[in-house]
Amino acid sequence: MAAPLDDDIESNNQDYYSLLNVRKEATAEELKASYRRLCMLYHPDKHRDPELKRQAEQLFNQVHQAYEVLSDAHSRAIYDIFGKKGLEVEGWEVVERKRTPAEIREEYERLQREREERRLQQRTNPKGTISVGVDATDLFDRYDEDFEEMPGGGFPHIEINKMHISQSIEAPLTNSDTAVLSGSLSTHNGNGGGNINMTVRRVMSAKGWGEVEFGAGDILGPLIGLKVFRNVTPRCFMTAQCGLQFSPRGLRPSCSLMTARHLDQNTMGYLQWRWGPNSAMTTSLVRDTKSSHFTLALQLGVPHSYLMMSYQYKFQDEDQTKVKGSVKTGWFGTVVEYGAERKISRHSILSATVSIGVPQGVTLKIKLARANQTYLFPVHLTDQLLPSAVFYATVGPLLVYMAVHRLIVIPSLQSYPDFALFLTPLSPPAFFSPSAPLQVLLMQESVRRIIEAEESKMGLIILNAWYGKFVSDTSQKQEKAKVIDVTVPLQCLVKDSKLILTEASKSGLPGFYDPCVGEEKSLKLLYQFRGVLHQVISADTESLRIPKQSHRIESES
Repeated sequence: MAAPLDDDIESNNQDYYSLLNVRKEATAEELKASYRRLCMLYHPDKHRDPELKRQAEQLFNQVHQAYEVLSDAHSRAIYDIFGKKGLEVEGWEVVERKRTPAEIREEYERLQREREERRLQQRTNPKGTISVGVDATDLFDRYDEDFEEMPGGGFPHIEINKMHISQSIEAPLTNSDTAVLSGSLSTHNGNGGGNINMTVRRVMSAKGWGEVEFGAGDILGPLIGLKVFRNVTPRCFMTAQCGLQFSPRGLRPSCSLMTARHLDQNTMGYLQWRWGPNSAMTTSLVRDTKSSHFTLALQLGVPHSYLMMSYQYKFQDEDQTKVKGSVKTGWFGTVVEYGAERKISRHSILSATVSIGVPQGVTLKIKLARANQTYLFPVHLTDQLLPSAVFYATVGPLLVYMAVHRLIVIPSLQSYPDFALFLTPLSPPAFFSPSAPLQVLLMQESVRRIIEAEESKMGLIILNAWYGKFVSDTSQKQEKAKVIDVTVPLQCLVKDSKLILTEASKSGLPGFYDPCVGEEKSLKLLYQFRGVLHQVISADTESLRIPKQSHRIESES
């Protein structure tokens, strides 16, 4: 009996695990949780359409059969060794070859614990900001009589008058505790200072986390702070923060409370109260869609009160181009800003903003985001509202960008053909399965609820997911990519801001199918976690756990 069984071990060994999307070493609790979730998703009584009801009933029976086998230790041991055909053999014929689950899993669990401990020690998330302020007012506010008395007075004087550098790193202590060490140095017109902060954050549950902050500096003095985040409802969350600053002028307590609520799928409302040196009450409305971003905010406080409105339009192109404009008015005056942002490489985003204000004058702000590092260059052009300064601040960056993009960026990208997979959009799926769309339709309602829950806590959102054979070599134009869109099926598997895929072939997951039988396949994911974009490519039979720090788009330098 052993010979015919051995022929089918490889093809049948992972079917049930793949269907339930559990690892081969899954515990009884993990099996039950996955089974209950899939039953709720595919229960036939939830669907009225006859075709959807029939498809749901079929999937429901498959899930039930898989759970019955894997939840029984004896049946599971037989299945792990011989596959599906082992279950069809008379029980007494395979008892001699039965193994207990503990014997099968003992070595795997030990290796997994060691691997997780190594990963925990290696993970870090460095972030940094460098800001260099440039005073270029001599370009437009110069006085001819003064320059005539100075040696070489025909040249305007441009200087760096301020600088700020900050850096932070994360150090995971346990699966729920993280320590963050940060520091900063600042200087302005020859005077400066710095501070260092230590924060310990604990994730208490899927609904909330808390952190304690300790800081010290040569300007403000020691600081002790506490911050708590909590999901009140699936559509509402709240953040509370309090602190105590030991300054040379005595104790300076402060506290703030912020609550936010989803008004609809794309709109958030915020209300914040802040008490301390800069007490204020702020309310804002933020609407973010695929093509635009709109913000309206009102603040009443001491010393500043203002009304602000901003709008950003997102072009649907490969470079993620955005144009934006805002107006802000208050006790300090009025400021109008406009600018543009564009992705210049895989991990670099360049933006330029012109700020025109009374009495601030005209300032050009250049920003480069590269990996986890941000470089800011605010160039103050004039203290007055001069049309010439506005013109050069607008046209100058455009001309420089066009020259650099054509002469440097494009040739550099063309020299790295491996980037083509990430820089070029995928063609529509070349293959179609009649059953997969029905399975995806069964998931729509569950996916909508999952996305709402994840958005409320800035959790895991699958933006795009493709499965199949990718063609990255531009020379193979005659060969089409054989891929399918699996965004909905993968989002449906997200639980508690995590997605875990086992080592089984992804084609066995609900909503998946094999678009290129017999060919090498992979899974490409673009996802968002805590407001940061991530992307990863995983082999078909490779296990995958997201989110993961190494997947961050900004993490490579």
